[in-house]
Amino acid sequence: MVSESFGNFDLVKRVDVSYSPIRVSKWRSRVTGLSVVHIDYEAPIVKGYFAVATEIFNDSGCPHTLEHLVFMGSEKYPYKGVLDNLANRAFSAGTNAWTANDSTIYTIATAGQQGFLQLLPVYVDHILYPTMTNSSFVTEVHHIDGKGEDSGVVYSEMQGRENTSGDLMALRAQRAAYSPTSAYRSETGGLMEALRVLSVDTIRDYHGSYYVPHNICLIVAGKLSTEALLGVLQDQVEPSIIQHGKAHGPRPEGWKRPFLETPSVEPPVIRGLHSEVVEFPEKDESTGEMAMYFVGPSPKDQLTMKAIDLLGIYLTDSAASPLTKEFVEIPSPYCTYVAFYEDTRSTFSELAVYFGSVPSEHLDTLDERLKATLQRIVAEGLDMDRMSSVIARDRLKLMSALENSGGDVFSNVIINDFVYGDSEGGDLDKSLGEYYDVLKTWTSKDWTNLLSKYYDAPSRLVVRGKPSAALAETLEKKEKARVAAQVEQLGPEGLARLERELAAAKEEHEKHIPEEVLTSFPVPDVNSISWISVQSAKSTPSSSAAQKSGSSELEKHIQKDATPLTMQVQFDHVHSDFTSIHTLMSLAQLPDDLRPYAMLYQMCLFNSPINRPDGTRLTHEEVINALDKDTVAYDSGLGMDGVFSELLRVSIKVESTKYDSGIAWLRDVIFQSEFTKERLEVTLAKVQQSIPEMKRDGNSVTRSVFNDLAFDSTLTSKNAGVTSLMEWIPRMAAEVQENVQGVIEKLESVRRLITSPSAFRFSVTGNILGLPTPKASLAANFKNLAPAEPQALRWSSDALTGLGKNPAKKAVVLSLPTIESSYAIHASQAFVGFDHPDSAALRIALEVLDGTESFLWKYIRGSGLAYGANMGLSLESGLVTFGLYRSPNSYKAFQEAAKVVRGLCDGSIELKQTSMDAAQSSLVYALARRVASPGKAAITSFVNQALKGVSQNWEQDVLAQLKAVTPSQVLDVLKRYVLPIFDPSASIAVVACAPGKADDIAAGLTSEGFEVERRTLEVDATELEVVGSIEGSESDDGGSSSDSSEEHAHLDVHPELR
Repeated sequence: MVSESFGNFDLVKRVDVSYSPIRVSKWRSRVTGLSVVHIDYEAPIVKGYFAVATEIFNDSGCPHTLEHLVFMGSEKYPYKGVLDNLANRAFSAGTNAWTANDSTIYTIATAGQQGFLQLLPVYVDHILYPTMTNSSFVTEVHHIDGKGEDSGVVYSEMQGRENTSGDLMALRAQRAAYSPTSAYRSETGGLMEALRVLSVDTIRDYHGSYYVPHNICLIVAGKLSTEALLGVLQDQVEPSIIQHGKAHGPRPEGWKRPFLETPSVEPPVIRGLHSEVVEFPEKDESTGEMAMYFVGPSPKDQLTMKAIDLLGIYLTDSAASPLTKEFVEIPSPYCTYVAFYEDTRSTFSELAVYFGSVPSEHLDTLDERLKATLQRIVAEGLDMDRMSSVIARDRLKLMSALENSGGDVFSNVIINDFVYGDSEGGDLDKSLGEYYDVLKTWTSKDWTNLLSKYYDAPSRLVVRGKPSAALAETLEKKEKARVAAQVEQLGPEGLARLERELAAAKEEHEKHIPEEVLTSFPVPDVNSISWISVQSAKSTPSSSAAQKSGSSELEKHIQKDATPLTMQVQFDHVHSDFTSIHTLMSLAQLPDDLRPYAMLYQMCLFNSPINRPDGTRLTHEEVINALDKDTVAYDSGLGMDGVFSELLRVSIKVESTKYDSGIAWLRDVIFQSEFTKERLEVTLAKVQQSIPEMKRDGNSVTRSVFNDLAFDSTLTSKNAGVTSLMEWIPRMAAEVQENVQGVIEKLESVRRLITSPSAFRFSVTGNILGLPTPKASLAANFKNLAPAEPQALRWSSDALTGLGKNPAKKAVVLSLPTIESSYAIHASQAFVGFDHPDSAALRIALEVLDGTESFLWKYIRGSGLAYGANMGLSLESGLVTFGLYRSPNSYKAFQEAAKVVRGLCDGSIELKQTSMDAAQSSLVYALARRVASPGKAAITSFVNQALKGVSQNWEQDVLAQLKAVTPSQVLDVLKRYVLPIFDPSASIAVVACAPGKADDIAAGLTSEGFEVERRTLEVDATELEVVGSIEGSESDDGGSSSDSSEEHAHLDVHPELR
């Protein structure tokens, strides 16, 4: 075999993926050891994942804190934020990163290759040679302010996480499973106690040990020239590494690969049943959580790992799954979800089963119940017809993901191969393989043997998370006492010194990046972006085959099918193997008292028996099993693509050959579903049992209370917020018990109103040209719809309250005992309309404020005042918002944001052309990302034309508008639309915070001029009542969600984005 080289780089391995047009090439420098993997496929977005294997044997948080410091400047570019400022000029939305248990991953995504290649050497310089200054440590990691309170970006992040149930349980599991010599035992994010004593010198030492070229892999996914990629590294990165004396080849003497050649290689030792109980702070003690851990196979055993993945899907993915039926789909659930997870480790894998929202009375016995259930499944064998369906559907989902995301699907596979795989590429083929054909030959015995071996193992670790009201009070008292003792120990002189140090650090970070550094990076040409072509055609009740002939290929194809349609349908064709059918039904005509029932109706979709027109009755389990065989995906939600929530959307995605079947299913789900007491009990019980867990999410609670303040009862989606669910779910559950027929009649009233002919809109996206008769099946299955034009859309602006229309004075401060930080939303009114003449300028203004390393980032996040601060704009409601996420004190962050906006408006803070360039460039990326896959492009075409009322290629039209925006226009819209957010006479505010912070925040807002209402999220007694009995077992598929994206509850302390 002839070796292939480019400069210092030798080709280690090349794999052409057999089931997709994707090529993966692994290269390595023989001089420096730096590895590069190019995942080559067609896509308008180029993504980078720059991986470092990071191992830590304590809870100092060195990997996580170093991740943050990398972005604070480098040897060649010693300016805070320069990397993100340059990224913003490269058709990107800035950089990001996460820290996992075994690696730190730095990310970038750009529209097109020009900006990516331009930024690459700058990014690598930051990774290899970060400045790691004392001032960066003070603001980004940890400091004590003049009041004696601890803060810093990393500290604020961990403060918001450390005492949550998930983090506490995961850390206890790590401690119980791994020996003190294993890095898997550590909290890589850093515990607050350790962060308070961590020094920047310790972080520098850690960087010197692990951030070396032979321990770094640059993974690039997307369409760009491999030669150009290697050329940039050869000419601009390798010389710097050599100059720094770090060119020691792929395997320097004495080097030990993290996790593989250290004590961490040893698997956990769990002897018999090991049980741990962890308390977490929560005043509502009705539900907890439980996790079970097992030691799994080697990650190199790809076949077994895939089999375990499919087994977890078989057991839990829908209402027809054995564990979901037995534990969730019953009137009094043992939990609200069961999830299986697999995590790759050195020579083994970590398997976990997680139970969410477990009634406290079941926490002590749930593991034994699971064990007995699994043993029964082993004894009875698997339903092989259903397992065949699971395998076939998973394969289709992979093909769909590859179509939508291309080779980016493999990014995590490549990261794991870098950390744990053969350094010579020997495992890459197997990692990228697909094992469905082999697994289709497995017998029931093969599957039950697998289940017994790994999940009925005698050795297992059980961690029970129990809510504790006493702990919530104890933590609050301990924190106040700790801070008081800290203040006393420091004394006035010490506090004054720390305040001066903080001010000096902030001042250093506020130094401007020289304009020539920024302008030396030209903004790429927007014409370099390749847009996905979408053909669009519309059929309306008034159109006919005799209508004038369209000119496009799609229009001609649609006209060949002479079937008349009685409803409006838009067809959007892209190159695809799949077709999606979406129905959108207007909720505008519903009486307010029926809106909660509309939410229940949506929850029951795909989750109820069906009486087909031919007289066949399918149980809800038969419905789910048949849907899983016939479709690739199905779900429902309010709105489409984040807008127009007064439309109930029902979507089904199928292989194009099953188009007719998909439409028939859509008809049956909407018109033929049967509401039964049993299914209503189960559906409501699951949501009711989830409410205590929902109330632990500060961000969600803040959003829910804000929606209550800004929108009236005519906004249906308001009923999905936790504060609304707390009211209507228990009430409706009781109503089902007392008068189920009354509930069913109201659901039928909802169905009758939202399925009137004028309530419908239809969208068909995907491979339309591959459908022989695109209209015929729609006409046949919806033949009972009389001809009608769609009702006018109802905008969320139509549902604004008086405070929503004219925000003024009102502020709500909500005490939430389950959090230690604060979350906030401040809002004012701007304008309504997607084509408003000020929209382009306001988009630029908001991006100028909250783009990565822009003004809010520098002044708020950079000062440790919040983990996140962002601006928001709804062109449907007209509300413009300022939001805070995980802030030690949201009022202080609000004050700082007000200073920034006022400074820009009065000229004391300069708005430079480079800030304008960066904002415009970032918005180019954001618009390109909206249409970055065939599926996204087709959906966007429909939403633009049929809902927003703008052109099909609106994103491209907006680009020209953005380019024309001037600094004076930005300052004008800042004064008119953004400044009012910080004026109590023109704004409203909602804050959710830890009880110990409520007094200070409320006092601060009052001093600004807000009329503050204090609230505490209490537990209503009805939430704790159990409805029904423990008999029955049926249920819902995860496809019915309030959003079109799939969401999964995570067990691990999954890495946070920077």
